Amino acid sequence: MSAHSSEYFGKSLQELPRERLLKKIKEDENLPTLGISIAKVLEITSSGEDPVSKLAHFVLADVALTQKILRLSNTLQYRAHAGAPVTTVSRAIFLLGFNAVKTSALAMLLVDGFSNKQHAGSVRKELVHSLCASIVARELAQRSKFSDAEEAAVAALFKNIGKVLLASFDHQLHERIHIMELSEIDKASDAANLLLGCSYARFGEAVLQEWKIPDTIIQSLGPLPSGEVKKAQHRSEWLKQVASFSDAVAGIMFAAGTQPTGQSLAARCSALLPRFAKALEFDKAHFEQMLTRVELETRQLAESMGIALLQNGQVGTLELIEEADASLVLDSEFMLSTFDSAALQVAPRHPSGKPGNARDLLLAGVQDVMQMMASDQVKLNDMILLVLETLYSAMGFRFATACLRDMKQGAYVARVSVGELYAERQRRFVFPVKEEKDVFHLAMSNNVDLMISDASVAKIQNLLPQWHKDLLPDTRSFIILPLVLQKKSIGFFYADRALTAEEGVPPDETALIKTLKSQLMAAMMRG
Repeated sequence: MSAHSSEYFGKSLQELPRERLLKKIKEDENLPTLGISIAKVLEITSSGEDPVSKLAHFVLADVALTQKILRLSNTLQYRAHAGAPVTTVSRAIFLLGFNAVKTSALAMLLVDGFSNKQHAGSVRKELVHSLCASIVARELAQRSKFSDAEEAAVAALFKNIGKVLLASFDHQLHERIHIMELSEIDKASDAANLLLGCSYARFGEAVLQEWKIPDTIIQSLGPLPSGEVKKAQHRSEWLKQVASFSDAVAGIMFAAGTQPTGQSLAARCSALLPRFAKALEFDKAHFEQMLTRVELETRQLAESMGIALLQNGQVGTLELIEEADASLVLDSEFMLSTFDSAALQVAPRHPSGKPGNARDLLLAGVQDVMQMMASDQVKLNDMILLVLETLYSAMGFRFATACLRDMKQGAYVARVSVGELYAERQRRFVFPVKEEKDVFHLAMSNNVDLMISDASVAKIQNLLPQWHKDLLPDTRSFIILPLVLQKKSIGFFYADRALTAEEGVPPDETALIKTLKSQLMAAMMRG
């Protein structure tokens, strides 16, 4: 052992780099918030109460995350299935699938949480490595016999978290370990143990425990025994196998310049076949098809987050493009063609907050609902959320809710809501079925869609019930869309703004709003 190594091992535990770095990480003002957000997404997955709606609400609460999910939904791969542009998070979840949106959202949170660190190039490289690993694991989960196999994508995403953290908080040490790994020591864990004081897995585990990530995920980050991997008997063992395999594939994909030019990713990863094929149940043909999809999806997911990837002259190698040089090296043939969903969302707005392109957004929503109705797997709650989100975003409302009649309570009760303080407002948005001379009962008894541009006028104020004035005292414009089946009121849509809407609702927008409502009524009648 060298004198330099002896010096490291002679230090007390408190002096080891890992302790210094863990303290630095804990003191970072942004990471606790990131950990809370990640834990919240994982909690959504495990809760049995309408996880699709909860995930949609979580994404909608973050404008940047919403744009990234929509951008991903509108990449070529998914647009081929969607047809029309995807402009709502609800439709994105339906199109991509709940688990794909969940793991993509987790990946996006990680990228947003670390991309602004110093030495961003190294950090982004480690982050893209994590994205790729999660996509590999998602592919394997689709073939697994284990329940909740989708958790493998989360495990694989965090397999590389130790390197992400080190690149973020001690770039020099990150580079020294990398150089030692390439030149002196065969295993990254050996180099990390020597210079960091523990393996990357143990280092990442300490932070994930602070974030209160489930133990099943943390336990999957450990190393596997050497040699051929045996078929797993338990889910926890399988998660560890998938995380290790996925991490290895990602490492090979981004190891530019280490293999002969022209080799496919599958050829470069061929050494993994004898070690993992039997345990993870894939043959060479499936292995090659899977890695082709992984390469494409990694590019698409990275692009949706603003990370440019370039084919590095080799069929199976993707290379990270540094932001400062992107304009110099990007060729059009390497650019991922996507529909610019962000352009629809950030169009000029009226003083009320209503988008100037409301008609286009409403039309996209109508097309989304048509696509959803064509599926046998659609749930009524998902349809209600999609219509509600379309109204909310297309018309620039601050709060929107769907109220349904509750026979046991004898009241109209808000069931699904989006927008500002949606949870609190939904809880208090309830009133008796017994008819009163207020704007809600009048709209439902007459089955008339109301679109109020200025709620401050005396006539409207006189028709607003007291509970509404108490709950939403600053409402200045709103809509009420009754839901009436066979002459019986079953509920209504409500949405409002805190500003008057002098621009009104022109006939073409009114027609599209009525179409959205009629589509939902048709779905309700269908069962």
